[in-house]
Amino acid sequence: MVALVFPGQGSQRKGMGDGLFARFPELTRQADDILGHSIEELCRTGGEGRLDRTEYAQPALFVVSALSWLARDPALPEPRFLAGHSLGEYGALFAAGCFDFATGVRLVRERGALMGRVQGGGMLAVVGVDGDEVPGLLARSGASGVDVANYNSPSQTVLSGPLDELRTASAALSQRPGVRCVPVRVSAAFHSRHMRPAAQEFTRFLTGFTFADPVRTVVSGVTARPYGPGEVAGLLARQIESPVRWSQTMEYLAGHGVDAVEEIGPGQVLTNLWKRGRTERAARTPAPTASATTPTAPAPAATTAAPASTGLRAEELGSAEFRREYGIRYAYLAGAMFRGIASADLVIRMGRAGLMGFFGAGGLALDQVEKAVVRIKEALGPDGRYGVNLLHSIDDPAYEQAVVDLCLRHDVHDVEAAGFTQLTPAVVRFRFAGAHRDAAGRPVAVRRVLAKVSRPEVAAAFMGPAPAPILRKLLADGHLTPLEAEIAAELPVAQDICVEADSGGHTDGGAALTLLPAMLRHRDAAMTRHGFERRIRIGAAGGIGAPEAVAAAFVLGADFVLTGTINQCSPEAGTSDAVKDILAGLDVQDTAYAPAGDMFEIGARVQVVRKGTLFAARGNKLYQLYRGHDSWESIDPATRRSVEETYFKRPFDEVWAETRAYHLGQGRDAEIEKADRLPKHRMALAFRWYFARSVRWALEGDPAQRVNYQIQCGPAIGAFNHVVRGTGLEDWRARHVDLIAERLMTGAADVLGAVR
Repeated sequence: MVALVFPGQGSQRKGMGDGLFARFPELTRQADDILGHSIEELCRTGGEGRLDRTEYAQPALFVVSALSWLARDPALPEPRFLAGHSLGEYGALFAAGCFDFATGVRLVRERGALMGRVQGGGMLAVVGVDGDEVPGLLARSGASGVDVANYNSPSQTVLSGPLDELRTASAALSQRPGVRCVPVRVSAAFHSRHMRPAAQEFTRFLTGFTFADPVRTVVSGVTARPYGPGEVAGLLARQIESPVRWSQTMEYLAGHGVDAVEEIGPGQVLTNLWKRGRTERAARTPAPTASATTPTAPAPAATTAAPASTGLRAEELGSAEFRREYGIRYAYLAGAMFRGIASADLVIRMGRAGLMGFFGAGGLALDQVEKAVVRIKEALGPDGRYGVNLLHSIDDPAYEQAVVDLCLRHDVHDVEAAGFTQLTPAVVRFRFAGAHRDAAGRPVAVRRVLAKVSRPEVAAAFMGPAPAPILRKLLADGHLTPLEAEIAAELPVAQDICVEADSGGHTDGGAALTLLPAMLRHRDAAMTRHGFERRIRIGAAGGIGAPEAVAAAFVLGADFVLTGTINQCSPEAGTSDAVKDILAGLDVQDTAYAPAGDMFEIGARVQVVRKGTLFAARGNKLYQLYRGHDSWESIDPATRRSVEETYFKRPFDEVWAETRAYHLGQGRDAEIEKADRLPKHRMALAFRWYFARSVRWALEGDPAQRVNYQIQCGPAIGAFNHVVRGTGLEDWRARHVDLIAERLMTGAADVLGAVR
C-alpha cells in the first residue's frame, strides 16, 4: 500500500511548480490575489532570495503541493493514508477535503507571517543517536531551554531553542561516539515552546474558519495518530509549537500496511527519510536466535517527550459498546460542574470534536438551564451528543422534578445524576419516560442516566430496577404509563455507573484503587441478583488528571473515564479568569475539604482550592460553630464579631434578612417557618448564605473577595499542570476541552502500548 506524503519548509527550490501554474491558471490567480505577488514568478526565479524566507516559502510550498495533488494521475490508486511534514500537513488536509484551495492559501499565509516574525534562536540537527534518548541527554546537558522539534527518523532528531543553549547541547551530544550535530539555517526556534506566542495568535486566527473532517485518513504530525472529527483547528494550532513526530508517523503507517510513500510536491526529502527509517528500524530489530530460551533485553521505555508508536490507539481504550452507544470517538466524558461552569460552550466544543460533555445545570435558575439547552441543541443539531446534569436537591425536590420536566420537554436523552443519596421519583421518571418494547418484546429505555456514585449502597440502588413505591407514585401522578412502569421494573435505573473517587464537588474521598474494584464486584453481584441481560458499565472519575491515571483506570476495568476539575481550567469553562489563573498554578497538595453548602446540616463535604483562599478554613469554622451551638446568639461575642467582619463583611441581621427574602421568593415558606421555630435552623440558613456567596464571588472573579473564593476542585488539576508544563497547553487559554481529552487519551494509549 502507498501513502501520499507532503513535504514541509526546506524543500522549496527555485523552479518548482514548473508546468503547474499554466495548467491551473484560475487557482494561480486566486493565490496571487491572496498573497499580493506572483506565485509563479517567485517559484520560477526565487524572488531574489525571498523564496527562502518563511513568510514566502510556506505559501509557495502549499500552492505547489496542492496543485501537484490536483495534477496527480487519476488512474493511480486512491490513497488510503495521507501525511505531511509540518507545513506539508496543509497539503494533506487539502487533499482530504478539509478546506478549499483559497482557504489553504490564507491559512499558510498567516502561518508563515506569524512564524516569520519570530526572531532569535535556531535549530540543530542531531544524527547518530536514538531520538527516544535525546530528551534525557538534553536534560543532563543543562540545556533546559532546548526542545526536540523534529523526530525525523530513528537516528535523526532536530533540536530547537536559544543559540547559546544549542551550542551547549551540541558540545554535550557530540561527545558520544558516532553523533554529529549540524546547525540548521533558520531564523527562529521553530516547533518549540518559544513559538507559543505565534501559536496562540494563530489559534485566534483559526476561530474565523470552519473545517470539514478529513474524507481520507490524515495522520497528524503532532500526535502520530489520524485526525478525528473536529480536530483540524486544534491540531493545526498546536503544530506550530509542538514537535513534528515524523518518525512515529511513519511507524504508524508501516504498522497499518503501508510499504511505500509517494511524495507530492518538490524534492524527495520525505521519500529518503522513509527509506532511511525502514532501514534503521530493520537493523535494530533483533534476528531470531536458535535458542528459544535465550533472554532478550527489554526495549527502552518511551519518554514522555517522545512516546514511541505502540500501535494502540486512544479510540480502542475502554468499552467499544459504550463508544458506539454514545456515538463518541473515545470512552471519555467531560462531567458536569455546577452553576454552568460546565458551560454550553464547553458542551458544544466537545460535541463538535466527536466527544461528549454534560452541561452544569445544578444551582442555576430554570430559565438559564433552558436557554443553555436550546443553544446546545441549535449548535449540535438533532443528533448532537450532549447531556445535562441532574443534581439531587434534598431540600427542594420540586426543583429536581422541574429540571426533569425541562429535559423531557426538550427531548434530552442523557443526564448525569450527581449528589444522590437515594433514588428519587424525578430520576426514575427521566430514565423510563418513553420506554417501550421492541418487535421481539424486549424492554427498551430510550433515555440514559449516568449515575456518579462513591458509596456502594447508592450504587446498588442505581444498579437495580426502580423501587415499587416510587413506581406506584409515578403511576398515580401520571408521570409514567403502565408500560413504562412495567419496563422500569425490569431494567436498571442506570446502565452506566461512574465511580467517583477523590475529586472536587461532593466526595467521600475514596481511593480509586480500592473503590473501583469493589464497585465492579458490586456490579457483578447486582447483575446476577436481578438477572439483567446487558452488562452494566462502570466508569471512573476523580483524580483523572494525567495519562497514567487514565491508563490505570482502564487497567482496573473501567469502561470509560469522566473528567471534571481539569476542564474548569479551560477557555470554555463558565468561571472567571481569576479562578482559572489560580487553578493553573496549583499542585497536587493545594486542595482541602470543606462543608458542602447544599448539604450543610448533614456534614457532607466538598473538596476545594486551599492555596490562595481562606474559604476551606472559614467554611469548616462555620460548621464547627453550627455543631457546637443552638443559635447564633449563643456564640461568644468575639467570635460573632469576627464572623461578621471577616466572613460576611456585614452584620448577621442583614445576612438573615437577605436569606429570608430569598427563600420566601423561591416559595420556600416552610424553611422560614422552621427557622422561626428553631434558632439553630435559622443559623444554618444564614451560614449557607456565605457558602452560596463564596461560589458567586469566585464565578464573578470579584477581586475584593479573593480570599473567600470557593473553588471546588480535586488534586487532578495539579497532576494535569505537571503534564502540560513546557507544552502548548501550559497556558490555560490554550487548554480547550477537546485538546485536554486528546492529550489524556492519546497519552494513555502510549502508556498502555509501551507495557504490552
